[in-house]
Amino acid sequence: MAAALLASCGAQPPSALQQIRARGELRVVTLNLPTCYYLGAQGPEGLEYDLASRFAAELGVRLKIFAAPSDAAIREDLAKGRADIAAAQITSTRAWSRVGEAAAPYAEIPQLVVYRQGQPAPRDTLQLETATLAVRADSPQERVLARLKAMFAPHLKWVETAPSTADPLEDVDSGQARYAIVDARTYSYAHHLYPDIRVGFTLPRKRPVQWIVRRGGTGLVRAVNRFFHEMTVSGQLARLMRKNSGTATSLHYQALRLFQVSLTQRLPLYRTWFQEAAAKYGLDWRLLAAIGFQESHWNPTASSANGAVGVMMLTADTAQAMGLKNRENPKESIFAGARYLAQVRRMVPKHIPEPDRTWFTVASYNVGFGHVEDARIIAQELGKNPDSWAAVSQELPKLAEPRWFVRAKCGYAQGWQPVEYVERVRQFMQLLEWQPDEGLPNVTIADAEPSWSATANGG
Repeated sequence: MAAALLASCGAQPPSALQQIRARGELRVVTLNLPTCYYLGAQGPEGLEYDLASRFAAELGVRLKIFAAPSDAAIREDLAKGRADIAAAQITSTRAWSRVGEAAAPYAEIPQLVVYRQGQPAPRDTLQLETATLAVRADSPQERVLARLKAMFAPHLKWVETAPSTADPLEDVDSGQARYAIVDARTYSYAHHLYPDIRVGFTLPRKRPVQWIVRRGGTGLVRAVNRFFHEMTVSGQLARLMRKNSGTATSLHYQALRLFQVSLTQRLPLYRTWFQEAAAKYGLDWRLLAAIGFQESHWNPTASSANGAVGVMMLTADTAQAMGLKNRENPKESIFAGARYLAQVRRMVPKHIPEPDRTWFTVASYNVGFGHVEDARIIAQELGKNPDSWAAVSQELPKLAEPRWFVRAKCGYAQGWQPVEYVERVRQFMQLLEWQPDEGLPNVTIADAEPSWSATANGG
């Protein structure tokens, strides 16, 4: 009896990995940032989300990922056991080691010194001593500056911006600071917001990023390290990092050339289906076809880095919701895309006049209605007309600025993308309108959609 009690008292509690498998759920805390996790048009996106999804799948459990407002809040979630892993482009410090165990770094991010075009470009560290530097408080970049000050530049000074809502790049863009230090990955997104910001030089040391596992998770740390080793060796990690980059090269001219060729080589194969699907869901077929071209260039086998496939480039989740079984079947994809576009349109307030309601619909197809609604709220707060696409399109890029997206219901969005998306769709639609109509009716998206209502529950 005594031996049994001793054995019972000496029993080890289940490890973090065993607890995760027992509950069937991996809990990951992150930040609502483009480099980490955000809500895309058809579901969550971001590098840390993609990595956490794959790690959860490897463990054979579901993923529960949630965003905290700051690094300090992440540490609290980790310390109190609300999360198993913190995944937010973290560089381990003493503050992190007090609440968890650091996995091995899975990447190293270059640190860029940036300036505003028209100002003298910085070329070396010593130039930073005589200029105003902006950096986010309690950020890895602030620690980089502290290290530079201790090692190379004793007279180095900087201005701290608020830890969550301010953007050092905005300070540089507005002239409040001469330079800022940012992650290369952050800059890949930010250059869409601040086209006048340029890179002066890259600091000699890169910043390592890693996951932090809650205390007592030694076995989980080993599993994380194995996961990243395998991802690195297979090349999947490099592919995910390329996918989750804000760098985008405009192919507008090439796209227009391809459009002209596709009018004769591809559109005739699918035109009837565009027309039939548009008629079924109360749409203008040329709008539907323009979206299809913008999405895939009317290529039924097209695929994107975020898992979208087919002519209308629907993700697996959206395809399933629309009753689409084979995303590479062009007819099925076109009809499912039309159904989804009609569904999105029903979310847009009916009092918004045309053509603005159509452009709000197209933007929502690209980025998600929730983000468009957030931009409408921002426009209204700024005294602009929330029912005007021209007004709201000016505010959509603000959803990528911390001081705005932290207050937005749906959080961060690459708000410049739907603006560019709508402009391209409008142009392609106009080119289709310029083609001989062959006696076909010229219609716009109908306010009433009886065919959609009749089939809304029937797939």
